[in-house]
Order: sequence, then structure tokens, then C-alpha cells
Amino acid sequence: MSVKKFFQNAFSDMKESTKAQHEVDKANFAAAKAESKATWEEAKQSPSARQQMMQEEREEQIAKAKEREAAANKRIENAKKR
Repeated sequence: MSVKKFFQNAFSDMKESTKAQHEVDKANFAAAKAESKATWEEAKQSPSARQQMMQEEREEQIAKAKEREAAANKRIENAKKR
């Protein structure tokens, strides 16, 4: 392989990598922008609506924690049987 061909391949690879990274950066920026807007809209809610939303989030977290606890207890029982 000639030096010229080597550098052509190297620069071609760098160009493709840069394009792919740019797409990733655009997607991450769009996601951050949407999250920021969602946070702003939530902050504008009335206090009662915000409290209700927070209560729903807490209930969801409690349900997930109970599922994790049940799974851990099942693992403990399985380990004791062996």
C-alpha cells in the first residue's frame, strides 16, 4: 500500500467518524433541549398539579422498590434451598 493510499483511507475514515459523531451530538442536544422544556413546563404548573405529579412519581418509586425487594427475597430463598 502506498503512503498516498494510506492517508486517503485514514482521512476517509476520520471523515466518516466525524459525521457519525455529529449525528450523536445532534441527537443528544435535541434530547437535552426537550428535557429542559419539559422541566420548564412542569415548573409552570399549578402547585396542586405539581404536588399530584410528585406523588405519582413517589408511588412509582415505591412500587419499583417493592418489586426489587420481592426479587431479592426470592433470590435469598433460592440460595437457602441449595
